[in-house]
Parts: sequence; C-alpha cells; structure tokens
Amino acid sequence: MICDLETGVCGTADEESIQFIDLKPSKKKADLYYITDPICSHCWALEPVLRRFGEQYGHYVNFHTVMGGLLEGWDGFADVKNGIGSPADVAGHWKEVGAHSRMPIDGSLWLHNPILSSYPPSRVFKVIQQQNEHLATVFLRRAKEAVFAHNQNIAESLVLIDIVNQMGLDGEAIVDHAELPAAQQLLEQDFDLARSLGVRGFPTIIMTNESNQGVKIVGARQLEYYVKGLEQILPSESLQAKPLPELAQLLEKETRLFAKEVEIMYDLERNQFDSFIQEHLPPEAYTIHEILGEQYIEGNFRANSRP
Repeated sequence: MICDLETGVCGTADEESIQFIDLKPSKKKADLYYITDPICSHCWALEPVLRRFGEQYGHYVNFHTVMGGLLEGWDGFADVKNGIGSPADVAGHWKEVGAHSRMPIDGSLWLHNPILSSYPPSRVFKVIQQQNEHLATVFLRRAKEAVFAHNQNIAESLVLIDIVNQMGLDGEAIVDHAELPAAQQLLEQDFDLARSLGVRGFPTIIMTNESNQGVKIVGARQLEYYVKGLEQILPSESLQAKPLPELAQLLEKETRLFAKEVEIMYDLERNQFDSFIQEHLPPEAYTIHEILGEQYIEGNFRANSRP
C-alpha cells in the first residue's frame, strides 16, 4: 500500500483531484399552475381529482395556486355560455354542477344574499399566502366549503374573519389587511400571471417543464388527463405514482372529506363508501355527517380543532 505525499492518496488510484459525480440524479420537476377562484363551482367539483393527483404525483410538480378573478362585480358581467347575467341565474347553474359532481352545492344564497365579488376572499388568500403557502391552501378549502356546502357569503368580512379565526389565525387583522391596496396589488399580480399563461376559464391547470414546454388542461377533468399531461412534459421520467395514503392519515391531514373525495381517492363505487369507512377507521376516530344528500366524514383526532 503506497501513499503519495503530494496527492494525499493511499492506494493505486490515478484520478483527478476534483471530479463531478452524480450518485442519485434528482427528479426533474414540472411547474404546475392551478388557476382558480373561491366561487368557481367547477373548481369545487375538481377537488377530489386534484387531491388524488397531488397525493400520487405531487413529488413531480412545484404547485402554484393562482387567483383568476372570476367576478369583480356584477356591473357589465355576463356569462352567455352558461346563461348567467344576474346573481339569480347562478343558483340553478350551481345546483346542476353539484348534482353532476356530487360535491355538495347549495347555491340558494344567490337568491337571497348574493355574492357581489369574488375579490375579497381572493385577497385574503393572497395575504395568507404571503405568510404561509400551506395555510393559504387550507383557507381556500375552508372558504369553498363555506360557500358551496354551507351557503355562506364569503365576500362578507364577518364570514371571512370567522373562517380565518377557526384556522387559529387573527381573522380580523388578516381581513383588514386584505382591504389595503397592497393586497389588491398582490391579486393583480396573479391576474397578470393568468393572462400571460393564456387562461380564459376556470379551473385551468398549466404544467411547464424546464424547457418552457407545457400543457394546458381546461375544466374539471378526470385523473388520467393530468397524469397524461405530466407524462408529456416530463418524457424522460418514468413516472411512479406514490402509494395511496391510509384513510386515517388522509383524514387527519384534511380534517374533513366528502364521500366523493373518498371514492375518487380509493377507486370506490358509491355504495362502497360506508363499508370502506368502517373497515379502515375505528368507530371512535370519525363522525359521519350528511349535507345536501351527501355524506362526509370528520376526524375525531385530538388536533381536530386545527384547520
């Protein structure tokens, strides 16, 4: 065994002193832009598929939630394609989306307490996002639950304050902050990004790779669309879906899951929901509720007061 005093190497190695090695090449990732709005009914319908895509393929994407600005106000607004020209017209459309998707939607608030703009909850989202991306995602989910399933007007400050307070944050301070010009500027940045991506409807998901090649998927689609899109922009990757999470783990993370979300996550038929829950959760771990003809489960965990 010979040790070279100049190189400091013991042995017969005859190599450069500095070399680049790649022991475990990192996976390439795509940027995923999810353009949405707190009062977009089809975005609510997409929740079950989007959650499963995130659970199984989220390790391949950097996820960016972008506010699209669906409703600034009713002056001059018209959605001719869906026959919407006034708040009252939205009620029937929402009811139809809820029946088709089985993500519960009430929608009668459009008849007696209509939402005048989707900008207030969008600004709250942006304010929270500046502090914590995860909590912003939680807020968006809670806001959608409030407006679609529980028929609450999420453009009203008191409703927004209550949602944020239940997340353990200072609702009044955050909602007040959301009324400042700086919050509107943050929202405008999202609008600019959405326009630059060529987005004209919600939900839209755009995935791009490091070569700025991308795919655009408009509307609430099935899981295969998003997986195929990811395959197209990461052709050199052999995509491997992560195993589905255990139901107890998923419920602890999400706190509340509607029946359709459980069915999509675990490939269940509607009539299998009850037996699946009983098989995978102990009775003390959950409570089943019903709203608008659909079941949902809430976890009875010690931290169940968390968002």
